[in-house]
Amino acid sequence: MKLFVVSTPIGNLKDITLRAIETLKEVDFIICEDTRVTGNLLKHYDISKELISLNAFNESQKLFNIIEKILTGKSAALVSDSGTPTISDPGNRLISEAIKNQIEVIAIPGASAVVAALSISGLPTDSFVFEGFLPQKKGRQKKLKQLSEEERTIVLYESVYRIEKLLDELIEHMPERYTVVCRELTKKFEECWRGYPADIKSMLSVKTIKGEFVIIIAPKNWKQ
Repeated sequence: MKLFVVSTPIGNLKDITLRAIETLKEVDFIICEDTRVTGNLLKHYDISKELISLNAFNESQKLFNIIEKILTGKSAALVSDSGTPTISDPGNRLISEAIKNQIEVIAIPGASAVVAALSISGLPTDSFVFEGFLPQKKGRQKKLKQLSEEERTIVLYESVYRIEKLLDELIEHMPERYTVVCRELTKKFEECWRGYPADIKSMLSVKTIKGEFVIIIAPKNWKQ
């Protein structure tokens, strides 16, 4: 009875480990966010497996059936649409229930947008705080105010629909904090913008922006 937590590419399909491919070929079934997305990855590597979707909308209905399936002696792999599962993605409840049921949980590490962005940011990486997606409404301003006093590097995720709003908020709460905004990491149109929030907003305003973003914000009082 084993549950493998398998990292998949965050964009470039070549960014998958040999061990991840081997694991996906050997398990009895694969748990994923979106069967279409994972199906495309498996097709690329000529892998055919039973796929079971597990996401924020169906987790409560499917969770215990998946655990029961593993307890019959099956092995399973948990993947997300991209990157390392459970990092701002579904799966934490599944891992917790697996541990409660004495199912062995094994990490198959690989790509992570957090680590990829940090590695090229040029900002301190010895200590950082990862906040993922900020609350969309309730508690958002309170969180931003707290982060404005943060003395560690800050890592955020943001969607194309709210990136301009976030930059406006950084201009209000952290105007003098050096910031790196990365878009579409590892993909064909990967881009990074560096500077203060107002500078980056000006750079983005002249472009047609798509994709997902990782935002790295310098610690309070950090200087280049």
